[in-house]
Order: sequence, then structure tokens, then C-alpha cells
Amino acid sequence: MSSMTDYAKNILARALCGRAPVLPNAVYLALGTGGSNPTGVSGEPVGNGYVRQRVTFTGTGVQTNAEPVRFTFTAAGGSFSHIGLFDAATSGNALTWSALTTPVAVSGPGTVTINPGGMTMTGE
Repeated sequence: MSSMTDYAKNILARALCGRAPVLPNAVYLALGTGGSNPTGVSGEPVGNGYVRQRVTFTGTGVQTNAEPVRFTFTAAGGSFSHIGLFDAATSGNALTWSALTTPVAVSGPGTVTINPGGMTMTGE
């Protein structure tokens, strides 16, 4: 995930200027159908068991997800081509977004899993 939202760019700009930004205490991954720098991921599903998932990262430069991230659906959820990070489990501010390497379709009950190390965060 290398596309930062405008909100995240503003946090970084405040930090680089010596102004204490408000940093997130935790980050949550979302699935979606698109994305942009102003808004982050778009087309996030609603219902059918879907909820954003908390993500923990590890690394000294490039950050990778330390544990599996699992989205569980109780019914069909649609097709997803993007992921995005938010600073809250619901609502909140979009931080980054990225296209999935391989889009996923959820046509019935099931789980979408991103394995440990399967998601990377760079400063580019």
C-alpha cells in the first residue's frame, strides 16, 4: 500500500514541520471496489458479516502485516479490487489505499484472508 490519502499526507506534513500530529492508536483494514487519494478506499461493503479488521505491522523499513487478516462473510459480499487502512473500526479517517494484486469475489458465505507478510506498507 503506497498510496496515501490527503489526510495521511497532512499528518506527515505536520510531523515534518515539527508540529505534533495526532497519530492513530490502531489501524483497520477495509475491502473496497476502488480508491483515490482524497477519499481512500471506496465501495466498502455493508452487512453480510463484513467488518473492518484490525491490522498490526512489523518491520524496520517496509512494514508488513504481522498476522493473518480475515474478513468473514455470512452471505455474498460482491467483488473487491482494493484495500484501505482507516484509523477507526467504523467511520474514521482513511489513511492509505491500494489495488489488490488479485481481485476477490465473495459469492456466498466465506472468508477472505491476507496471509502474514501479504500486505506491505512503504513510504513512497
